[in-house]
Amino acid sequence: MKVEGFVASLRNAETIGELFKILQKKGVPIVELDGKRFFIIVEGDFEGRKFWTEINGEKANQMLGDAMLNSASFPFKCKKPYTGGNVIFVAFDDIEADEFLVAYRDEDYGIFYRVKDGKAEEITKEEYEELKDKMPEFKVKGFSEEQMDMMGAFFG
Repeated sequence: MKVEGFVASLRNAETIGELFKILQKKGVPIVELDGKRFFIIVEGDFEGRKFWTEINGEKANQMLGDAMLNSASFPFKCKKPYTGGNVIFVAFDDIEADEFLVAYRDEDYGIFYRVKDGKAEEITKEEYEELKDKMPEFKVKGFSEEQMDMMGAFFG
């Protein structure tokens, strides 16, 4: 599957639940696209109702920090007006953690995964809550100091 096809498939969702079902069918949290493995993060809202991705109990965008700059992000719109968000593709090879938890959720609903040694298994919300404080630190390769200095020089 291609990245464009993955993003386009999210446009068919009419509810947050449908969005999560589409993600499940695509194999999240780790999806192979264009021959490369990616960790998938989504965030956005459906008519004002927010949804987000958590890693080990914290919102993914906070956990990733400057590694977000090293990831590809694509906006998507859904069928209803005022719905959509961003899907973020993190190269799986850049993840420096052997084990972590992932939750795709909103205020009331979620799907939960445990990723260990490159394989994901769905778990219950209770298992997620019990395990999230026991996980090793989640780290993703960000830009090196040298790369950041070069970007600073480039952007002035």
